[in-house]
Amino acid sequence: MTDPAPPDLAARWQAVRGRVDQACRDAGRSPGEVNILPVSKTFDAAVVRQATALGLKRFGENKVQEIRAKAADLGDLPLEWVVIGHLQTNKARDVARLASEVQSLDRMELAHELDRRLQAEGRGIDVLVQVKTSPEEAKSGVSPEALPGLLHELNACASLRLRGLMTMAIASEDPAAVRGCFRQLHQLREACRQSGHDLDRLSMGMSGDFALAIAEGATEVRIGSAIFGVRS
Repeated sequence: MTDPAPPDLAARWQAVRGRVDQACRDAGRSPGEVNILPVSKTFDAAVVRQATALGLKRFGENKVQEIRAKAADLGDLPLEWVVIGHLQTNKARDVARLASEVQSLDRMELAHELDRRLQAEGRGIDVLVQVKTSPEEAKSGVSPEALPGLLHELNACASLRLRGLMTMAIASEDPAAVRGCFRQLHQLREACRQSGHDLDRLSMGMSGDFALAIAEGATEVRIGSAIFGVRS
């Protein structure tokens, strides 16, 4: 049984939901059209359990070892773990056992290993391809030029259900630069759709820039600290 969520957590969640809905209205979109992926990285299993009292069941994590630890503590709950951080190929086995989705797929080596491990588990998962739209070297993702080829090759991976694209915008105080990253992902998605790829989802935007992402067509935003509080 899950106890009610603490008032501060419930208030932050409602505030974020309200801000996302307002950003939709400001962009001429329907409120509630954009999903929120709560990012629980660095917060312990007890906090995730509290969040489930708010009706949340999907949680984004950067590190597979955190998913492994939290899944062990929260095995009594029907949770869905979403990998959003850069994924090493040697973590594919745990992902195949524990995750419901990977949003950071960026190379065929990883795709083949995930597919092999998932077939051994008799499972399939949703995947988003991470595209590098920022010039920052620290950001991961397939280059825009290489994206069409990667999408074509993914057809060979039967256990990976391709659903859309993901990106992280440049860390900048210039809204135009940030929006440019999101706009590029939207344009890439439209071009790939014309080539026959079924890409409904655009995961882009975080606590500090989600309104800009929504204005450029995000279907899901990844929110951590605005929901769970300041990370220690």
